[in-house]
Amino acid sequence: MEQRPMSHSRTISTNLVLPPDTNHMQTIFGGKVLAYIDEIAAITAMKHAQTAVVTASIDSVDFLSSAKVGDVLELESVVSSTGRTSMEIFVSVHSIDLHTGEKKLTTESFLTFVAMDEHNKPIPVPGVFPETEMEKRLFETGPARREHRKLRRDIKH
Repeated sequence: MEQRPMSHSRTISTNLVLPPDTNHMQTIFGGKVLAYIDEIAAITAMKHAQTAVVTASIDSVDFLSSAKVGDVLELESVVSSTGRTSMEIFVSVHSIDLHTGEKKLTTESFLTFVAMDEHNKPIPVPGVFPETEMEKRLFETGPARREHRKLRRDIKH
């Protein structure tokens, strides 16, 4: 199966933080950010695999700073590594204050998706290859994250 550049499936999404999306401190609910992350990661995985996908795991989510009402959230997602039927997706979230132009990293996350056929059975996915320095770092550290996921699963069973 052919390999695709990470840029092939790169996806960018922009959302406005509105009052219903926020808590009593007028900062966005973490669950709302998680929903945005899961959605953009799924789109990225589907673009890469060119088929339906399911979320296998949300491997890590690091909330680094908050976003407030009126901020814009910019999410960027890329396939960072692949297995036989699975894809690891990296998502970064930045908030942008439209009044000052300040942009800050709010969240980083890794998720795993599995490609599915029309009978809901896992199917092989193309590999990926990095092009930029950031992509190379993500790609090179992928095997360690995969091993960590495997250890985590083994502990549960």
